[in-house]
Amino acid sequence: MRLLLWLPGRLLGALVVLVGVSILIFAAVRSLPGGYADVILGSLSSPEARAALAEQYGLDKSIPEQYLLWVLSALRGDFGTSMVSQLPVTDEFASRLPLTLGLGVIAIALTVLIGIPLGVYTGTRSTGGRSSVLGRLVSSIGISVPEFVLASVIVFLFSRFALGLRVGNVVSPATDLAASIPTLILPGVVLAVFCIASTARTTRDAVLGVLVEPHVGAAVARGESKGFIIRHHVLRNASIPILTLVATLTAYLLGGAVIVETVFDVPGLGSYLVQALGRRDYAVIQSGVLLATVVFVVMSLLVDVLTGLIDPRVSVAKKGRWA
Repeated sequence: MRLLLWLPGRLLGALVVLVGVSILIFAAVRSLPGGYADVILGSLSSPEARAALAEQYGLDKSIPEQYLLWVLSALRGDFGTSMVSQLPVTDEFASRLPLTLGLGVIAIALTVLIGIPLGVYTGTRSTGGRSSVLGRLVSSIGISVPEFVLASVIVFLFSRFALGLRVGNVVSPATDLAASIPTLILPGVVLAVFCIASTARTTRDAVLGVLVEPHVGAAVARGESKGFIIRHHVLRNASIPILTLVATLTAYLLGGAVIVETVFDVPGLGSYLVQALGRRDYAVIQSGVLLATVVFVVMSLLVDVLTGLIDPRVSVAKKGRWA
């Protein structure tokens, strides 16, 4: 009940964030040096040609009018037409989003299956033991190694030697799900390395923080087994920062796959947005950044709801802050 009372204020805050971000996106895109006319027509094009191009795409209208038209169209599900391909932005995203989602699913699955258990394992071991030191070392290396370096090494090794997986010739999950998995494993693994390392480090710190709580000491005094204590006392209390990080990483992967997609030549959404930025394809850039913002806001809302269910004290505190 308390959660339901708090949720409307959080939804209103999310709506304000989306409106503010949409304004910033629109202003930032229009402020980029070199407009679409310069990219398409060149710097020596005639004023008549520039005026015709601006009229064709509505760029001759005032900035507030362009923004209002864009927002109203977006609310109807119409994100405009790509100035380069002359295709609807929705169709362009629909053909590329499955590849980016496929990479994200692989990365998040590996993060949950490896990062969380690794963090719990190292957190429940002695802080001076070999397991703890090895866990910190692995996490530090995973966080420190740049994605483009790791991706380049993987591309070289799997291109030079027959190691069972191929590089390139990526198949979209929307076309053939079974055939797409082997082609997306390598970029998905590279994308997951940073996420696994960050999650393992956060999980370890959260577990160490819970282990010193009095209720854990009481459980030990009652003679409860170590596995029972970890499952019923440690994981639940340590789950909120872990859940927050995993949700943040999930939203990050939508746009954070740019480097990996570029190195592995994956025609996903991230690499497409980079190309659109260079071409000043306004409709694509605006829609892509807005989509990433929506994903981030939705994941934040989901985390807030789940944390409120896990620990009702969180929802009460947030309710008081929004009141």
